[in-house]
Amino acid sequence: MSSKTGHALIQSYLRTLDGSPGVYRMLDAQGGVLYVGKARDLKARVSNYARPSGHSARIARMIRDTASMMFLTTRTETEALLLEQNLIKQLKPRYNVLLRDDKSFPNILVAKSHPFAQIKKHRGAKSEKGDYYGPFASAGAVNRTLNQLQRVFLLRNCTDSVFESRTRPCLLFQIKRCSAPCDGRISQADYARLVADAERFLQGRTTSIQANLAAEMAAAAEAMEYERAAALRDRIKALTAVQSVQAINPRQVAEADIVALHMDGGQACVQVFFIRGNQSWGNRDFYPRLGGAESPDEVMQAFLLQFYDDKPPPRMVLLSHAPEDPDLTAQVLSGRAGRRSTIGVPQRGEKFELVANALRNARESLARRMSESAAQIRLLEGLGEALDLQAAPRRIEVYDNSHIMGQNPVGGMIVAGPDGFIKSQYRKFNIKGTEITPGDDFGMMREVLTRRFTRLLKDDPDRQTEAWPDLLLIDGGAGQVSAVDGIMADLGVEDIPVVGVAKGVDRDHGKEEFHRAGQRPFALRMNDPVLYFVQRLRDEAHRWAIGTHRAKRAKTMMANPLDEIAGIGAARKRALLAHFGSAKAVSRAGLADLQAVDGISAAMAQKVHDHFHAQG
Repeated sequence: MSSKTGHALIQSYLRTLDGSPGVYRMLDAQGGVLYVGKARDLKARVSNYARPSGHSARIARMIRDTASMMFLTTRTETEALLLEQNLIKQLKPRYNVLLRDDKSFPNILVAKSHPFAQIKKHRGAKSEKGDYYGPFASAGAVNRTLNQLQRVFLLRNCTDSVFESRTRPCLLFQIKRCSAPCDGRISQADYARLVADAERFLQGRTTSIQANLAAEMAAAAEAMEYERAAALRDRIKALTAVQSVQAINPRQVAEADIVALHMDGGQACVQVFFIRGNQSWGNRDFYPRLGGAESPDEVMQAFLLQFYDDKPPPRMVLLSHAPEDPDLTAQVLSGRAGRRSTIGVPQRGEKFELVANALRNARESLARRMSESAAQIRLLEGLGEALDLQAAPRRIEVYDNSHIMGQNPVGGMIVAGPDGFIKSQYRKFNIKGTEITPGDDFGMMREVLTRRFTRLLKDDPDRQTEAWPDLLLIDGGAGQVSAVDGIMADLGVEDIPVVGVAKGVDRDHGKEEFHRAGQRPFALRMNDPVLYFVQRLRDEAHRWAIGTHRAKRAKTMMANPLDEIAGIGAARKRALLAHFGSAKAVSRAGLADLQAVDGISAAMAQKVHDHFHAQG
């Protein structure tokens, strides 16, 4: 590697560059990626960094730290932009704008793999047959909409296996939330009309639906079908209630995302509102990590390209600030959507009001976050002083185990920092060690910490990322701390402070004692904000571990031995259970009895028989 750095190093690369479009990477002395950028003309763009003056403090610092560069040429500037965003997402460079969000957005799926369509919430890949409506800002927004759809259109939400096994309507039919197609209370043609009406509702065409329902109600009353007329009346009331709630929805914007950016004090907040079918489907706020003194147009472009990297853009994206290169950004979004997607900054009318509302929310959200962050930083500084740490911790990891008499053991890890609880970093650990004695908390903690830090040492041995903690909190006293110190020493990680939090002699909330290896235990005064902070951390770890344990226990309780047999699907399992009454009775059945079950061939009966009897 060259001994040159900074301007001199960058100048040396200019001789080998031409005017091709492409992507460049700036690396530090350890090979870490400082910045990833794209250029229409690589030589012209890189020459800007070779100038010794005229840079912002952020750019000057980045240039000073640059020890090498890498280049990739592309055929077009669009390809360069796409490659840039892929590298930013993969490498997470220090000086790039980075969208810190790994959550998928929920959709409503009208699943059409069955003659009677099912309506449900969906996340992830859109591989199931049916029509998808979304994205919604949150699971709560989806659940509210599903509740409305069930009240108005009486669609089923049960799984296909439950649907097939029903012999009479469920409670949803009794409370007028389902039309009970499982029991033949509605024909396939009539149910298909309900599905079509529900999809028109999701597309924003509610006026015609209400008119049709009113006509049907009048016809039913005329024919003296008063019970049916009353049911239609109830559906009209439910639809009217929904429409009154949606009075705040836009009238002239059918499909759009509203994206508003507010920046202050070196931080940024982006508010995204989702408009589909002239209905507002909620909003989500984002706080991208900034590299330094970026301009709003740089932040907006980086956000749009990263946000729509894994989701299709709508037909229109309304913005508070134009991106750095609007035409190129619109071209990339259209390519990802598979159709034309326009972007724009409205100046008047309803679109302007929608953006202004989103911008006001972004400004208020950032103000709240900055206030909360300042309070959180004060707590972290107070914790650092109370525990006699060298500096205030930036990342705290709290560990806890949960089990009932050694059964279904799990470990949990939560993470907290200047921004509060970092829930995307929480981890669950299913205890796998067969040599661990049931109920051995020390053994479970050894497995959890060994798995956690072995992986960390493999993925980031030089501690270049923010994944390494500054402090470990353990629920327990001197014994637990001594055990954890030994585990960490075995792993070769001895520079991370370990603190145990015990409930004290009376096990009272507020009398917690803090334990560190080689030091006497101490307590904080009962009204100390730092004590409340530690209690919140411990309680959150406890909640996370117990929730994980309960989910695992529930799954175990619902497990059926028949599920372990290859070739036994839902239909054959139902047939066996209907014939014998229970899985235990199936396990005791003879070969001839198994062959007598409808749908069970001789070969399959042999397989079931061998599964239960070969084990003896």
